Amino acid sequence: MTTSYDYAPLFRSSVGFDRIFTLLENAQRSRPVSDWPPYDIVKTDDDHYAISIDVAGFTRDDLDITFQSNLLSVTGRKQEAPPQTYLHRGIAARPFEHRFELADHVRVIGADLSNGLLTIDLVREIPEDMKPRKIAIQSTSALEQPAAVAQIDTHKAA
Repeated sequence: MTTSYDYAPLFRSSVGFDRIFTLLENAQRSRPVSDWPPYDIVKTDDDHYAISIDVAGFTRDDLDITFQSNLLSVTGRKQEAPPQTYLHRGIAARPFEHRFELADHVRVIGADLSNGLLTIDLVREIPEDMKPRKIAIQSTSALEQPAAVAQIDTHKAA
């Protein structure tokens, strides 16, 4: 049983949060989630993150990382290997795809494949005009008169 939430009251009192509500609605829908291969998401400091994915048996040529409009996709597909007779096959080689929704102003700065771990480094870069800044408070005396307002002369059309 799933519970459905109505976000309409929030839409009435907020501006610019459309993406957040879309994320909440998408998370609420039941869809099959694959946790294979396992992965970690680590916050290394205030503005840096790392996603580590266990990709044992995959090579650089088997992996694809794509970033487009706040969606990071990591796919893995093993290239066709010559047929072999396995007595036991315990290393999984099935294809996978992981998708990560990234916040605004988060970008991928690099990826590294080492010892069977694919590590994707992310950084959050907030533009200067969006960072907090001090606003000077000015006061004017009630006795001070505002500067004379310039008047625009109008000419009547004949």
